[in-house]
Amino acid sequence: EDVEIPSRRVLITGATGLLGRAVFKEFNENNWNTVGCGYRRAQPRFEHVNLLDSIAVHDIIHDFQPHVIVHCAAERRPDVVEGQPDAASQLNVAASANLAKEAAGVGAFLIYISTDYVFDGTNPPYKETDVPNPLNLYGKTKLEGEKAVLENNEETAVLRIPVLYGEVERLEESAVTVMFDKVQFSNKSANMDHWQQRFPTNVKDVAAVCRQLAEKRMLDPSIKGTFHWSGNEQMTKYEMACAIADAFNLPSSHLRPITDSPVVGALRPKNAQLDCSKLEMLGIGQRTPFRAGIRESLWPFLVDKRWRQTVFH
Repeated sequence: EDVEIPSRRVLITGATGLLGRAVFKEFNENNWNTVGCGYRRAQPRFEHVNLLDSIAVHDIIHDFQPHVIVHCAAERRPDVVEGQPDAASQLNVAASANLAKEAAGVGAFLIYISTDYVFDGTNPPYKETDVPNPLNLYGKTKLEGEKAVLENNEETAVLRIPVLYGEVERLEESAVTVMFDKVQFSNKSANMDHWQQRFPTNVKDVAAVCRQLAEKRMLDPSIKGTFHWSGNEQMTKYEMACAIADAFNLPSSHLRPITDSPVVGALRPKNAQLDCSKLEMLGIGQRTPFRAGIRESLWPFLVDKRWRQTVFH
């Protein structure tokens, strides 16, 4: 018999990435006809689209006619952006501007994923109306991307989010999960940043916010402009590492807090906490407690599998 295809259509860029996978899953499991596109890791699950190829972007949008586009694809590693500024600007700014134009052409609601790094971190918490002042090139390219999408399509939502974690395919996919090896191998001491204040946010929660925003927008065309979403547990990397150790009953005495501001790599804001009250007042949001979320994300990477018995029994 015929399988009923949901009538609401959503296109997700960067669907192979940490956030994109969660967004794809969230819409797909909530009665949306969901198409994801990716680049290097696209096949066989997702459409292979180079976002720098304007004809390919035009074709997929005009063929699929999405109601909503969630633009997750970006170069999001600050140190990589510093080293490859032109390539990062192409993806974070030029490709985003083109996507916004194409979305406007089919009347699609675009959600552009941005970052807390548009702020300098000197005067938190930041509301959507606060003036951005990015410290590093990554923050600058994402801010330019925000401006470019809003100039090309005023029916866009910009969603700024902080550091992400979730179900990773490899530990390096997230600045949070990448610490797990240092936590697990307690035979050698590990220096951990205890200067920058972060708000680790589960990709499942961001995905839920994107879907709720899209569904509200289908009922209310005034839903557009800039929004903030974030976890609400403030932690340095050192504190996250200790919480990870705690979640898995591992020792943390080998972890060393470093309270000086880092001297290498791209500049980071000290505390770019986002004020999320605008979305909360719309009744939008979801927050997974960090210890529960990190346990779910990391247990497949646990070296000592005996631990599983103690927790799951």
